[in-house]
Amino acid sequence: MPPAERKPPHGADRLPPLEGIAGDDPAMQSLLAQARRLVDRGIHVLIEGETGSGKEVLARALHGASRRAALPFVAVNCAAIPDSLIESELFGYLPGTFTGGRSKGMKGLIAQADRGTLFLDEIGDMPMALQTRLLRVLSEGEVLPLGGDAPQRVDLAVVAATHRGLSELVAAGRFREDLYYRLCGAVLKLPPLRERRDRRHLIDSLFAEEVAAMDSNARLSAEAIEALMAHRWPGNLRELRNVLRLALALCTGREVKVEDLRLPERVATTMPAMVDEAEDTAAESERLLAALRQHRWRVAQAADALGLSRATVYRHMKRLGIVAPRRG
Repeated sequence: MPPAERKPPHGADRLPPLEGIAGDDPAMQSLLAQARRLVDRGIHVLIEGETGSGKEVLARALHGASRRAALPFVAVNCAAIPDSLIESELFGYLPGTFTGGRSKGMKGLIAQADRGTLFLDEIGDMPMALQTRLLRVLSEGEVLPLGGDAPQRVDLAVVAATHRGLSELVAAGRFREDLYYRLCGAVLKLPPLRERRDRRHLIDSLFAEEVAAMDSNARLSAEAIEALMAHRWPGNLRELRNVLRLALALCTGREVKVEDLRLPERVATTMPAMVDEAEDTAAESERLLAALRQHRWRVAQAADALGLSRATVYRHMKRLGIVAPRRG
Protein backbone atom coordinates (compact mmCIF):
# COMPACT_ATOMS: atom_id res chain seq x y z
CA MET A 1 0.00 0.00 0.00
CA PRO A 2 1.49 3.40 -0.89
CA PRO A 3 2.64 5.23 2.26
CA ALA A 4 0.63 8.35 1.42
CA GLU A 5 -2.70 6.51 1.23
CA ARG A 6 -3.69 7.16 4.85
CA LYS A 7 -2.56 10.14 6.90
CA PRO A 8 -4.88 10.76 9.87
CA PRO A 9 -3.81 13.49 12.31
CA HIS A 10 -2.50 11.37 15.16
CA GLY A 11 -1.92 8.01 13.54
CA ALA A 12 -5.07 6.28 14.86
CA ASP A 13 -5.82 4.51 11.57
CA ARG A 14 -2.37 4.63 10.05
CA LEU A 15 -0.71 1.48 8.70
CA PRO A 16 2.96 2.06 9.59
CA PRO A 17 5.65 0.06 7.78
CA LEU A 18 7.30 -2.55 9.97
CA GLU A 19 10.67 -0.91 9.33
CA GLY A 20 9.38 2.45 10.57
CA ILE A 21 8.36 1.53 14.12
CA ALA A 22 11.87 1.14 15.56
CA GLY A 23 15.36 2.57 15.32
CA ASP A 24 18.57 0.73 16.02
CA ASP A 25 17.42 -1.12 19.14
CA PRO A 26 18.72 -4.72 18.80
CA ALA A 27 15.74 -6.31 20.56
CA MET A 28 13.27 -4.47 18.34
CA GLN A 29 15.21 -5.24 15.17
CA SER A 30 15.18 -8.93 16.08
CA LEU A 31 11.44 -8.76 16.81
CA LEU A 32 10.72 -7.03 13.49
CA ALA A 33 12.79 -9.56 11.57
CA GLN A 34 10.66 -12.30 13.12
CA ALA A 35 7.47 -10.34 12.38
CA ARG A 36 8.38 -10.03 8.69
CA ARG A 37 8.73 -13.80 8.46
CA LEU A 38 5.24 -14.28 9.94
CA VAL A 39 3.39 -12.09 7.44
CA ASP A 40 0.93 -14.02 5.24
CA ARG A 41 1.85 -17.39 6.78
CA GLY A 42 -1.60 -18.06 8.27
CA ILE A 43 -0.20 -18.00 11.82
CA HIS A 44 -2.09 -16.30 14.64
CA VAL A 45 0.14 -13.83 16.48
CA LEU A 46 0.12 -12.91 20.17
CA ILE A 47 1.79 -9.61 21.08
CA GLU A 48 2.89 -9.21 24.70
CA GLY A 49 3.98 -5.94 26.27
CA GLU A 50 3.24 -3.36 28.92
CA THR A 51 0.34 -0.96 28.54
CA GLY A 52 1.21 1.75 26.02
CA SER A 53 4.22 -0.09 24.57
CA GLY A 54 2.89 -0.04 20.99
CA LYS A 55 1.06 -3.35 20.63
CA GLU A 56 -1.61 -1.96 18.32
CA VAL A 57 1.00 -0.11 16.25
CA LEU A 58 2.80 -3.42 15.69
CA ALA A 59 -0.50 -5.15 14.85
CA ARG A 60 -1.33 -2.48 12.27
CA ALA A 61 2.17 -2.78 10.80
CA LEU A 62 1.71 -6.54 10.42
CA HIS A 63 -1.59 -5.92 8.66
CA GLY A 64 -0.06 -3.24 6.45
CA ALA A 65 2.76 -5.58 5.39
CA SER A 66 0.35 -8.35 4.45
CA ARG A 67 -1.73 -9.12 1.36
CA ARG A 68 -4.74 -8.00 3.41
CA ALA A 69 -3.49 -4.40 3.74
CA ALA A 70 -6.30 -2.88 1.63
CA LEU A 71 -8.95 -4.84 3.56
CA PRO A 72 -10.39 -4.09 7.02
CA PHE A 73 -8.29 -3.86 10.17
CA VAL A 74 -10.77 -4.14 13.05
CA ALA A 75 -9.48 -3.44 16.56
CA VAL A 76 -11.40 -4.71 19.58
CA ASN A 77 -10.38 -3.71 23.11
CA CYS A 78 -11.69 -6.54 25.25
CA ALA A 79 -11.13 -4.55 28.45
CA ALA A 80 -12.98 -1.42 27.34
CA ILE A 81 -16.28 -2.99 26.21
CA PRO A 82 -18.69 -3.66 29.11
CA ASP A 83 -19.44 -7.35 29.73
CA SER A 84 -23.09 -6.73 28.93
CA LEU A 85 -22.24 -5.51 25.41
CA ILE A 86 -19.14 -7.40 24.36
CA GLU A 87 -20.99 -10.45 23.01
CA SER A 88 -23.29 -8.44 20.76
CA GLU A 89 -20.41 -6.15 19.73
CA LEU A 90 -18.23 -9.09 18.69
CA PHE A 91 -20.80 -11.41 17.15
CA GLY A 92 -23.56 -9.02 16.11
CA TYR A 93 -27.26 -9.81 16.23
CA LEU A 94 -30.27 -10.26 13.99
CA PRO A 95 -33.32 -7.95 13.88
CA GLY A 96 -35.66 -8.47 16.82
CA THR A 97 -33.05 -10.21 18.99
CA PHE A 98 -33.09 -7.49 21.66
CA THR A 99 -35.67 -5.09 22.96
CA GLY A 100 -34.21 -1.70 22.14
CA GLY A 101 -31.72 -3.15 19.63
CA ARG A 102 -31.28 -1.77 16.14
CA SER A 103 -34.27 -2.55 13.95
CA LYS A 104 -32.03 -3.95 11.21
CA GLY A 105 -29.78 -5.84 13.62
CA MET A 106 -26.03 -5.26 13.77
CA LYS A 107 -23.05 -6.76 12.02
CA GLY A 108 -20.52 -7.81 14.64
CA LEU A 109 -16.90 -6.73 14.71
CA ILE A 110 -15.69 -10.23 13.83
CA ALA A 111 -17.80 -10.27 10.65
CA GLN A 112 -16.64 -6.74 9.84
CA ALA A 113 -13.05 -8.02 9.82
CA ASP A 114 -13.82 -10.70 7.21
CA ARG A 115 -10.93 -11.06 4.72
CA GLY A 116 -8.92 -8.62 6.81
CA THR A 117 -7.28 -8.60 10.25
CA LEU A 118 -9.01 -8.88 13.62
CA PHE A 119 -6.99 -7.31 16.44
CA LEU A 120 -8.04 -8.48 19.91
CA ASP A 121 -6.42 -6.11 22.39
CA GLU A 122 -6.26 -7.05 26.09
CA ILE A 123 -7.46 -10.55 25.25
CA GLY A 124 -6.80 -11.63 28.84
CA ASP A 125 -9.84 -9.61 29.92
CA MET A 126 -12.29 -11.47 27.68
CA PRO A 127 -15.01 -13.19 29.77
CA MET A 128 -14.70 -16.98 29.92
CA ALA A 129 -18.10 -17.56 28.27
CA LEU A 130 -17.01 -15.59 25.19
CA GLN A 131 -13.67 -17.37 25.04
CA THR A 132 -15.59 -20.52 24.11
CA ARG A 133 -17.39 -18.74 21.27
CA LEU A 134 -14.16 -17.14 20.05
CA LEU A 135 -12.50 -20.55 19.99
CA ARG A 136 -15.20 -21.75 17.58
CA VAL A 137 -14.54 -18.77 15.32
CA LEU A 138 -10.83 -19.60 15.20
CA SER A 139 -11.22 -23.35 14.82
CA GLU A 140 -14.20 -23.45 12.44
CA GLY A 141 -13.76 -20.16 10.59
CA GLU A 142 -17.37 -19.14 11.15
CA VAL A 143 -19.34 -16.75 13.33
CA LEU A 144 -22.92 -17.07 14.55
CA PRO A 145 -24.77 -13.79 15.27
CA LEU A 146 -26.99 -13.64 18.33
CA GLY A 147 -30.50 -14.75 17.41
CA GLY A 148 -29.24 -16.57 14.32
CA ASP A 149 -29.18 -20.24 13.41
CA ALA A 150 -26.96 -20.14 10.31
CA PRO A 151 -23.25 -19.42 10.90
CA GLN A 152 -21.42 -17.10 8.53
CA ARG A 153 -18.01 -18.01 7.08
CA VAL A 154 -15.19 -15.61 7.92
CA ASP A 155 -11.61 -15.47 6.69
CA LEU A 156 -9.46 -13.75 9.32
CA ALA A 157 -5.90 -12.98 10.19
CA VAL A 158 -5.97 -12.78 13.99
CA VAL A 159 -3.57 -10.76 16.13
CA ALA A 160 -4.15 -10.73 19.89
CA ALA A 161 -2.39 -8.61 22.49
CA THR A 162 -2.04 -8.61 26.24
CA HIS A 163 -0.11 -6.86 28.99
CA ARG A 164 -0.74 -9.87 31.26
CA GLY A 165 0.78 -13.32 31.27
CA LEU A 166 -1.81 -15.52 29.55
CA SER A 167 -0.04 -18.69 30.70
CA GLU A 168 -0.51 -17.55 34.32
CA LEU A 169 -4.20 -16.88 33.64
CA VAL A 170 -4.50 -20.38 32.17
CA ALA A 171 -2.89 -21.86 35.30
CA ALA A 172 -5.32 -19.86 37.46
CA GLY A 173 -8.32 -21.18 35.49
CA ARG A 174 -9.18 -17.70 34.13
CA PHE A 175 -8.30 -18.33 30.49
CA ARG A 176 -9.04 -21.34 28.31
CA GLU A 177 -5.96 -23.40 27.60
CA ASP A 178 -7.18 -24.47 24.16
CA LEU A 179 -7.83 -20.85 23.18
CA TYR A 180 -4.41 -19.87 24.48
CA TYR A 181 -2.72 -22.36 22.17
CA ARG A 182 -4.88 -21.26 19.26
CA LEU A 183 -3.84 -17.64 19.74
CA CYS A 184 -0.13 -18.02 20.38
CA GLY A 185 0.99 -19.51 17.09
CA ALA A 186 3.81 -16.99 17.42
CA VAL A 187 4.56 -14.67 20.34
CA LEU A 188 6.13 -11.23 19.84
CA LYS A 189 7.21 -9.55 23.08
CA LEU A 190 7.56 -5.77 22.92
CA PRO A 191 10.12 -4.26 25.30
CA PRO A 192 9.06 -1.31 27.47
CA LEU A 193 10.25 2.12 26.38
CA ARG A 194 12.66 2.44 29.33
CA GLU A 195 14.62 -0.59 28.03
CA ARG A 196 14.82 0.48 24.40
CA ARG A 197 18.07 1.85 23.02
CA ASP A 198 16.26 3.73 20.26
CA ARG A 199 14.49 6.16 22.61
CA ARG A 200 15.96 9.19 20.83
CA HIS A 201 14.68 7.88 17.50
CA LEU A 202 11.20 7.40 18.99
CA ILE A 203 11.20 10.85 20.59
CA ASP A 204 12.17 12.46 17.28
CA SER A 205 9.63 10.40 15.29
CA LEU A 206 6.68 11.05 17.58
CA PHE A 207 7.59 14.71 17.95
CA ALA A 208 7.70 15.08 14.15
CA GLU A 209 4.25 13.50 13.89
CA GLU A 210 2.80 15.83 16.52
CA VAL A 211 4.47 18.89 14.95
CA ALA A 212 2.93 17.98 11.58
CA ALA A 213 -0.49 17.35 13.13
CA MET A 214 -0.46 20.76 14.84
CA ASP A 215 1.05 22.53 11.84
CA SER A 216 3.83 23.77 14.13
CA ASN A 217 7.46 24.65 13.48
CA ALA A 218 8.63 24.16 17.06
CA ARG A 219 11.68 22.11 17.99
CA LEU A 220 12.85 20.42 21.17
CA SER A 221 15.48 22.20 23.24
CA ALA A 222 18.60 20.28 24.26
CA GLU A 223 17.44 20.38 27.89
CA ALA A 224 14.01 19.01 26.95
CA ILE A 225 15.59 16.14 25.02
CA GLU A 226 17.82 15.36 28.01
CA ALA A 227 14.78 15.26 30.32
CA LEU A 228 12.84 13.05 27.91
CA MET A 229 15.75 10.63 27.63
CA ALA A 230 16.11 10.42 31.43
CA HIS A 231 12.42 9.81 32.20
CA ARG A 232 11.39 6.24 33.11
CA TRP A 233 8.18 6.27 31.01
CA PRO A 234 5.87 4.01 33.04
CA GLY A 235 3.18 4.70 30.42
CA ASN A 236 5.57 3.85 27.57
CA LEU A 237 4.95 5.23 24.05
CA ARG A 238 1.43 6.38 24.88
CA GLU A 239 2.78 8.52 27.71
CA LEU A 240 5.56 9.88 25.48
CA ARG A 241 3.09 10.94 22.79
CA ASN A 242 0.80 12.60 25.35
CA VAL A 243 3.72 14.49 26.91
CA LEU A 244 4.92 15.74 23.53
CA ARG A 245 1.42 16.74 22.42
CA LEU A 246 0.83 18.72 25.61
CA ALA A 247 4.27 20.35 25.41
CA LEU A 248 3.57 21.58 21.89
CA ALA A 249 0.24 23.00 23.01
CA LEU A 250 1.84 24.79 25.96
CA CYS A 251 5.03 26.17 24.41
CA THR A 252 4.84 29.84 23.51
CA GLY A 253 7.78 30.10 21.14
CA ARG A 254 9.55 28.01 18.55
CA GLU A 255 11.27 25.86 21.14
CA VAL A 256 9.80 23.32 23.56
CA LYS A 257 11.50 23.86 26.91
CA VAL A 258 11.76 21.57 29.95
CA GLU A 259 9.01 23.45 31.74
CA ASP A 260 6.64 22.73 28.83
CA LEU A 261 7.01 18.96 29.22
CA ARG A 262 5.02 18.57 32.45
CA LEU A 263 6.50 15.11 33.01
CA PRO A 264 4.33 13.18 35.51
CA GLU A 265 7.31 12.21 37.66
CA ARG A 266 5.20 10.82 40.49
CA VAL A 267 3.02 8.45 38.46
CA ALA A 268 5.33 5.48 39.00
CA THR A 269 5.45 6.00 42.78
CA THR A 270 1.94 7.14 43.55
CA MET A 271 0.11 4.59 41.39
CA PRO A 272 2.16 1.37 41.49
CA ALA A 273 -0.82 -0.90 41.92
CA MET A 274 -2.62 0.71 39.00
CA VAL A 275 0.26 0.14 36.61
CA ASP A 276 1.32 -3.30 37.77
CA GLU A 277 -2.09 -4.65 38.87
CA ALA A 278 -0.75 -5.45 42.33
CA GLU A 279 -2.86 -6.30 45.36
CA ASP A 280 -6.31 -4.78 45.50
CA THR A 281 -6.11 -2.25 48.33
CA ALA A 282 -8.42 0.36 49.81
CA ALA A 283 -5.87 3.05 49.02
CA GLU A 284 -5.88 2.12 45.33
CA SER A 285 -9.67 2.21 45.22
CA GLU A 286 -9.73 5.62 46.89
CA ARG A 287 -7.21 7.06 44.40
CA LEU A 288 -9.25 5.85 41.47
CA LEU A 289 -12.53 7.02 42.95
CA ALA A 290 -11.06 10.43 43.72
CA ALA A 291 -9.91 10.86 40.12
CA LEU A 292 -13.27 9.74 38.72
CA ARG A 293 -15.22 12.05 41.01
CA GLN A 294 -12.92 14.97 40.30
CA HIS A 295 -13.56 14.55 36.59
CA ARG A 296 -17.29 13.87 37.01
CA TRP A 297 -16.92 10.21 36.00
CA ARG A 298 -15.43 11.08 32.62
CA VAL A 299 -13.16 8.06 32.31
CA ALA A 300 -10.92 9.48 29.58
CA GLN A 301 -10.12 12.58 31.65
CA ALA A 302 -9.54 10.55 34.81
CA ALA A 303 -7.22 8.24 32.87
CA ASP A 304 -5.17 11.20 31.62
CA ALA A 305 -4.89 12.56 35.17
CA LEU A 306 -3.64 9.20 36.42
CA GLY A 307 -1.23 8.70 33.52
CA LEU A 308 -3.09 5.57 32.38
CA SER A 309 -5.00 4.45 29.32
CA ARG A 310 -8.79 4.49 29.34
CA ALA A 311 -8.84 0.70 28.95
CA THR A 312 -6.66 0.31 32.05
CA VAL A 313 -9.01 2.48 34.10
CA TYR A 314 -12.02 0.45 32.95
CA ARG A 315 -10.16 -2.72 33.85
CA HIS A 316 -9.40 -1.49 37.37
CA MET A 317 -12.96 -0.25 37.84
CA LYS A 318 -14.16 -3.75 37.01
CA ARG A 319 -11.60 -5.40 39.32
CA LEU A 320 -12.35 -3.07 42.22
CA GLY A 321 -16.12 -3.20 41.74
CA ILE A 322 -16.41 0.54 40.98
CA VAL A 323 -19.57 1.40 39.04
CA ALA A 324 -20.34 4.82 37.64
CA PRO A 325 -23.49 6.40 39.11
CA ARG A 326 -26.57 6.41 36.93
CA ARG A 327 -27.29 9.78 35.40
CA GLY A 328 -30.79 10.95 35.99
